[in-house]
Amino acid sequence: MPSLVPAAGGAFPASPLRSLPVVDVAFLLPHLAVALLIHPFLLHVFIIIIIIIFFFFHPLLIPSLLLVSRHCGRMANLSGKKSLNTVTLVFKLPYYTQWGQSLLIAGSEPALGSWNVKQGLSLSPVHQGNELIWSGRVSVVTGFTCQYNYYVVDDNKNVLRSESGEKRKLVLPEGVQDGDVVEIRDWWQDASEALFLRSAFKNVIFNGSENAKRELKTTPLNKSLEPEDIVVQFIVSCPRLGAGSTVVVTGSNPQLGRWQTQDGLKLNYVGDSIWKANCLLRNEAGVSSLEFGPNREADVDLSSPKPSRYVLLSDGALRLLPINDTSVHGMWWDSYPYSSLSVFALHPLYLRVQALSDAIPGDIKDEISQAKKQLDKKDVDYEASLASKLSIARKIFKLEKDKVLNSSSFKQFLSENEEWLKPYAAFCFLRDFFETSDHSQWGRFSQFSKEKLDKLVSEGTLHHDVICFHYYIQYHLYMQLSEAAAYARKKKVILKGDLPIGVDRNSVDTWVYPTLFRMNTATGAPPDYFDKNGQNWGFPTYNWEEMSKDNYGWWRARLTQMAKYFTAYRIDHILGFFRIWELPDHAATGLVGKFRPSIALSQEELLSEGLWDFDRMSRPYILQETLEEKFGSFWTVIAANFLNEYKKQHYEFKEDCNTEKKIIAKLKNSSEKSLWLEKEDSIQRGLFDLLQNIVLIRDPEDSTKFYPRFNQEDTSSFNDLDEHSKNILRRLYYDYYFARQENLWRQNALKTLPVLLNSSDMLACGEDLGLIPACVHPVMQELGLIGLRIQRMPSEPNLEFGIPSQYSYMTVCAPSCHDCSTLRAWWEEDGGRRSRFYQTVIGSDDEPPSHCTPEVANFIVKQHFDAPSMWAIFPLQDLLALKDKYTTRPAKEETINDPTNPKHYWRFRLHVTLDSLLDDKDIQATIKELVTSSGRSFPGKVDGAEESGEKLAKVQLNATH
Repeated sequence: MPSLVPAAGGAFPASPLRSLPVVDVAFLLPHLAVALLIHPFLLHVFIIIIIIIFFFFHPLLIPSLLLVSRHCGRMANLSGKKSLNTVTLVFKLPYYTQWGQSLLIAGSEPALGSWNVKQGLSLSPVHQGNELIWSGRVSVVTGFTCQYNYYVVDDNKNVLRSESGEKRKLVLPEGVQDGDVVEIRDWWQDASEALFLRSAFKNVIFNGSENAKRELKTTPLNKSLEPEDIVVQFIVSCPRLGAGSTVVVTGSNPQLGRWQTQDGLKLNYVGDSIWKANCLLRNEAGVSSLEFGPNREADVDLSSPKPSRYVLLSDGALRLLPINDTSVHGMWWDSYPYSSLSVFALHPLYLRVQALSDAIPGDIKDEISQAKKQLDKKDVDYEASLASKLSIARKIFKLEKDKVLNSSSFKQFLSENEEWLKPYAAFCFLRDFFETSDHSQWGRFSQFSKEKLDKLVSEGTLHHDVICFHYYIQYHLYMQLSEAAAYARKKKVILKGDLPIGVDRNSVDTWVYPTLFRMNTATGAPPDYFDKNGQNWGFPTYNWEEMSKDNYGWWRARLTQMAKYFTAYRIDHILGFFRIWELPDHAATGLVGKFRPSIALSQEELLSEGLWDFDRMSRPYILQETLEEKFGSFWTVIAANFLNEYKKQHYEFKEDCNTEKKIIAKLKNSSEKSLWLEKEDSIQRGLFDLLQNIVLIRDPEDSTKFYPRFNQEDTSSFNDLDEHSKNILRRLYYDYYFARQENLWRQNALKTLPVLLNSSDMLACGEDLGLIPACVHPVMQELGLIGLRIQRMPSEPNLEFGIPSQYSYMTVCAPSCHDCSTLRAWWEEDGGRRSRFYQTVIGSDDEPPSHCTPEVANFIVKQHFDAPSMWAIFPLQDLLALKDKYTTRPAKEETINDPTNPKHYWRFRLHVTLDSLLDDKDIQATIKELVTSSGRSFPGKVDGAEESGEKLAKVQLNATH
């Protein structure tokens, strides 16, 4: 009986040394070294996989990591009767679990539970060397094929974690006979290994590669096998390998060329980015070895009475801003793109009215031309632009509504989108009818129901044309964006969408799905780089418990909708999927909040630490001396209007002003407001300081739970405590914010984020700026989520400026973003910081220029082009800083958003026309040199022309509309 050992390799990256035809992966990826199944009777086997470029190997876009799709082979076609002969499958996987966890396999066939995890194949652990190996066996027929995945489960077989990426495929090699043992050795499949199978790469960057057109081949064994023979099957996944490339395996054995590339084993392309080949090795005198070097090591036990006849060795991987409708208030406040009216509807402001019809009358064409002239201003006039577009669209709608509404394409659009489109149209009608988007003010329509919706959108009503107009607008937005998306894909341009963390509390989504939101709360962020008082975005937080009941269907629908247009997306404030900064809805700032979910400080815990005066620590601590210090002689007016003296020289807020929003209202509406008319802002800040002068926040839903107030040591409430209490509170503060929550937050993210990622094949990036818990980056790596790196906001502790050359591959790097000042504005903001940057980053002791010169901009931009990050993204404002001609506009005017101001007017408009940039060969040459010198260029050919625009470095125009 011949002994066969098929082995599957992993994917490997193209060489960063692009001029070399051969790359030794052993030197590129030393971290892949593994010792498999160490045993005194086992023979160590070593392999190095190298790439040979036979023809022209394009310099691929990304200089390192590739991912693997762990196929165990092409599904075999079985004909005739199924064999009754059986073989034994032995699965082995190295994986370290925590107490109470175990592993099992679920797959497509009954032997593996038919995808029912609770009926899957349970694995047992055994320590081998430094590894914990989980293994299990099952008998199957010789023609067995299946798909399968590994799962981490608890004692009740509830899934705690599952593999990411595509399902594994198992096809038994040809020649398997009755009684054989087939051993499958796998590695846990993280999402990062499937990144290059996401649509951004598969359908855009690598679309049209010659490998996809190759004829599928197999490598049959043409030699007779002896009992002591071993067949090694190599399988390598290379989703981004260029046309004309060949994969070769070399090793110490003669069959593998004795390390000579030209004599190595050539793998054949078999489809789905998989290369595969069989190799016959002969065991002489009981010894058979495949020498890998330090990268890969495979052991085959020939000393056991019945060794595995087949070993399948899976070696693992070689390592826009939102565009949704925001028309909530009917004014410029709606320019804020992260407060959506609907997470499904597109914003009418993006409508191109010229494309609404092929037969626009002359008078309407004149109106369009006139509107373009009137709106051609320095900044975007949000209200006028939207009003003009809707007015023109209504006129065209009246002329062609019957034609459009009766067309087959419109009917198909309505049918495919009616679940969100009809509620959206009804909401817009009711918003305009009641003149408010606050659906609590809509009388009998304030509570959504399917019956009410059907009546609102039914034909024959007086307002049916209004409903159809909203259908019409969304239909054309869909058609126009779909056309643009298809054009972008054709030109190998990735469109990256933005997934806002919240929705407006007066939105279609909160009206239709009120139980999915905690409407008595608000979302924000704790104090950070952006704002020392924290941020309050006003969105209600999510009711994750309710969302989980249908496996997060609302989120899955959002991602499905986005995938119609985009091949990549950014998850806004990804920390919110680990924990969210939750504030009471009566808060106006973001300071006095708590994390949700989080493990609170219980009353029993505080008592055991000797802390008992909960009222003293959780109510505003207001002394007369504090009032005198803060308000001076005006303190008596403040006390008389806003406070009660509940004991001598101790004060509390009156009922009508005991929250931040009540304070704002009283300052504006009080009959005494003339007393502080010119001091309103400073008095409001002073009253907020008094209200926030607490040490503990009492849970409004459970009075026995408390949360440490952020930056508690900045308060006089804390500083007036005794030293013992202060020491206890310091320890509990650190424990709450930096220790006790980590596992809870990790588990929360692993419940929610995989659902998002598996809802589409878009490439996902996460905005991970701010106060970052320790669990965040490991989870993002595990799930294949790409992080964001902004140099002025380093994620590393004790660094003032990030070091782009040290960024990890799984990142997007950028010198600035829409939520902070541009490169020029940042340079001018702070002279001391500018000098420190000039010395520590640029490396000069000279006095830095007061303005960001093109030389300085070039240095900083080049740092980011040259960074190891997968993506380098540049706001167009930062690229324009490379040339003096484009720096005449005041730098402060280039900033898009002020995240500390929830009512900021998003109205930035580029001061340079795109036509003038297309004519400027100098700046084009400057940017092209930065791209090509960094190795991020992809000089492909389309229609015989060089595609110099195909770059992994992306230019991001952060204009809102």
